[in-house]
Amino acid sequence: MRRTERYPVEGANSLWHIYKTVPFWKVAKNFLVLQTARYTPFLPMKNWLYRQFLGMKVGKETSFALMVMPDVMFPERIQVGDNTVIGYNTTILAHEYLIEEYRLGDVLIGDRVMIGANSTILPGIKIGDGAIVSAATLVHKDVPAGAFVGGNPMKIIYTAEEMADRQAKS
Repeated sequence: MRRTERYPVEGANSLWHIYKTVPFWKVAKNFLVLQTARYTPFLPMKNWLYRQFLGMKVGKETSFALMVMPDVMFPERIQVGDNTVIGYNTTILAHEYLIEEYRLGDVLIGDRVMIGANSTILPGIKIGDGAIVSAATLVHKDVPAGAFVGGNPMKIIYTAEEMADRQAKS
């Protein structure tokens, strides 16, 4: 189960109420910082931009590949551990605007995690240490530490124990 806070709205859909939920200038600043970070090839600079201007918690030696898109409205709700790789064009969401409500949730990505290209991580998710997320995966529920997951809908392909057995045999 995802851990999200739910905020009901009345009248028009929740996205119509966007600037009642997050200040316009915050979104504008975040957008400019994110676009700069998405295109820069300098990994330490990306991490510095995320920490300094967006309030993200980013661990040591973590790598955000080209075109990664952290949440533009609530990036401060994203935490990534040490020595993690976030693959090309991955989206990390900490919010979702629905018809009758919007939801916010922290995204916690552990240490030594590998997230494949073109994946989407929904709000309120925890990805455990040492997990591997296959490319093009929709992460809609928590990922146990050391597991290998993939697909849409996401499924556990190998548990940490099964991965250790496979590595011992090879």
